[in-house]
Amino acid sequence: MIKSVLEFIQNASKKGEKLLAILLDPDKTSVEEIPAISKRIESINTDFIFVGGSFVKPGITDVFVQKLKENTQISVVLFPGDYSQVTNNADALLFLSLLSGRNPEYLIEQQIKSVPFLKNSTLEIIPTGYILIDGGTESSVLKVSKTTPISQKNIELAVSTAVAGMYKGKQLIYLEAGSGAKTVVNPQLISEVKKNITIPLIVGGGIRSKEQLNAAYKNGADLVVIGTAFENNIEI
Repeated sequence: MIKSVLEFIQNASKKGEKLLAILLDPDKTSVEEIPAISKRIESINTDFIFVGGSFVKPGITDVFVQKLKENTQISVVLFPGDYSQVTNNADALLFLSLLSGRNPEYLIEQQIKSVPFLKNSTLEIIPTGYILIDGGTESSVLKVSKTTPISQKNIELAVSTAVAGMYKGKQLIYLEAGSGAKTVVNPQLISEVKKNITIPLIVGGGIRSKEQLNAAYKNGADLVVIGTAFENNIEI
């Protein structure tokens, strides 16, 4: 078991080692499927399991993560859509701030709502700058957050947003094209962001092939998150 998720990612980044996370959405995956899914995940040499979604009902995440922990030794990291998806059964929490949007609910309000629980939890809390990039579709995150993603062509804005997040003390930057994105995050955009930050970079959204995965790694992603491709049994 990994002692510190953040330190593991930081050390891998320094060594140039590339990491993989599988994203499971409790709204799309039933608890009964977890034993079989856990075996699949372990068979593809995954470093982390991320758990979260935009429309997960209260209480479901807690049961879902507990079942995961019964079936795998892989570290479970919460990637919550809102504060109700926080559970002490996980190993770590990406404490997300939606930096690409200007909706205070996802910049600070949801974070404040989670504090009464987090103060008494044993979760490793990882400050993470979350940046939505236009993936060519209206993702669940866009519908819920009511924010506008950054254009794939506006590399300067993406870079400035990532650097601002780093200056604000974020320990990770997460570039997200959205679940089921038609277009993955532009490799050039990944490259420019990586050149301008000194903290690890996560990239996710719409990656459905080994070529897209390798392109993200080659251009600077330290950790790539796969969700829809795994759900659809696509080989990566």
